[in-house]
Parts: sequence; C-alpha cells; structure tokens
Amino acid sequence: MTQFTMGVIFGNRDFFPDQLITEARADMTALFAELGIRGIWLGEQGSKLGSVETYADARECADLFQTHRREIDGILVCLPNFGDEKAVADTIKMAELNVPILVQAYPDDLDAFNVERRRDAFCGKISVCNNLRQYGYSYSLTELHTSHPLSPGFKQDLRAFMGVCRTVNGLRNARLGAVGARPNAFNTTRYSEKLLQSVGISVQTVDLSELLGVANRLKDDDSQVKERLEAIFAYLPSGGVPSPSILRMAKFGVALSGWMTALDIQATALQCWNSVQKNYGINVCTLMSMMTVHSLRFLTKSEIFW
Repeated sequence: MTQFTMGVIFGNRDFFPDQLITEARADMTALFAELGIRGIWLGEQGSKLGSVETYADARECADLFQTHRREIDGILVCLPNFGDEKAVADTIKMAELNVPILVQAYPDDLDAFNVERRRDAFCGKISVCNNLRQYGYSYSLTELHTSHPLSPGFKQDLRAFMGVCRTVNGLRNARLGAVGARPNAFNTTRYSEKLLQSVGISVQTVDLSELLGVANRLKDDDSQVKERLEAIFAYLPSGGVPSPSILRMAKFGVALSGWMTALDIQATALQCWNSVQKNYGINVCTLMSMMTVHSLRFLTKSEIFW
C-alpha cells in the first residue's frame, strides 16, 4: 500500500482572525504526522497564510491538487473559522479530482468568544455543505458537527474517512474475477457486467474447466503446491478429510492464485456448486475462506477502517 495522501483546503473569511489559519495548519501537520498521512495544501506564500478565501486562491489550490491528482486519495475541508463557501466549492470544481470529501469545522472556545478568537465555524460548515450540495458534490461529515483535529473523536472520523476513500477509489478501477458460470439453482448470484463497467469495475472471466486443467497438470511435489498444503493444514483442522482431496484443493488453489495474479484481479467469485464436486472431488469453501481472511488481515495491517 502507498502512503495515504490527502488534499486539504483551509477555508478562510476575511472578517475572522487570520491567526486561526496558522494554528490549524500546525494542528493538521501534527495530526498527519501521527497518522502517517501525506498532506497536500497551499504554502503560506501561495495565498494568505495558505488559506483559500478568494477565487484566485481557489484557482491556485486547484492547480496544486491537479499537479498531484494521481496521488490524492481524498479532500479534507478544514474550517478554522467561518470560511468562504464559494471558494471551497470552486476549488473542488476546478481540481476535478472526483475523490471523497470530508468537511471538518473547529469548535468555538466559549471562554475566548471575542473578536480576536471567534471562529463561527459551526455556521460556516452549514454554508460550505449547502454550497457543495448546490454544486452537486457528495461529502462526509464528522460524528460531531464541530470537532478539534487533535481530538480523539476527529481522529476516529478521519480514520473512517480514509477507509471510505480507499474503498471508493479502489472500486473505481477494480478488476473482479468470475470463475465458472453461476450455479443454475442460485438466481441471487445474477449480475450485469455492463452495470459494473459503467462505474469502472471490470470483470475477468474464466471457464472452470481451464483452472481444473491447470490444477490437474501440477505435480504433487510442486513447490507451490507444497506451500499451499502447509497453509491449508495451518488454517484449520483436517482430521477425517482424505489426503488426496486436500492435495487437489491445494492444486486448485495454486491454479486460481496464478490466474488472479496474471490478470491483476483483486477479488473473485467461484462457481461453488456442483461441477467442482462432481468433476474434481472437492469443495471450494476452504479456499474462499482463506482468501477472505487473508484480505481482512491485509486491510488491518494497512489501517483500512470499515
């Protein structure tokens, strides 16, 4: 997994104190360092303290995002004060990234509710979200309407949003495998490849007989077969299961993995009934279970939160 990269828009409105922008940049720098996130945002020389307030600021920030369009996984709209809702929406429009958006707003400190420290980001967030809706953009919200970036609650919100970004961006170019025709008795497994393709998901197909042919040609002492056997024995108890069946299962697993690797397939579905039982003498439930568990472990290690 590559490092998670997030584009950040620091919203600003001239009526409110600029020092809140500087403080927010420091907060985000500390937060991103803690969570291992790479941040893309305007430098202090790119606009007033690196904020987005005017159309010129929006253009500058959008150009920066465009430069990193292949890297940015999501956009965080940070509102240290009320913010300019039109500048935020214009930035997203001109950047043309088409990635998930999270809107965060700072809470006011009621003990410092004065001209020098007043934020009013509570109302600003409503305006920003309303404008994003008018522009036709979907967005995510934090659990609390306002939350400080360094609070435990926002950290949880941000981790969840990272999971949303990885899921959305991953599905846009996902390559799914379909092994064999669907079982005739299961209408619930019907789907449209054209509908999936319309959102960027492609389906790679293979006849079950092709993989069975590859599996049958594998030698019992093949190194990949031995490795898969060890994995199966380590995964679950196999007492009472005939050894020849487990060996065939290992060979089919090697054939399946080879096909998925060759076509860069991220997930696959198998015809689970009943050709593989009649023609090969195994069930594929164990192999599918192992692939699922492997995927969940991978997601956990990569800090993907569902």
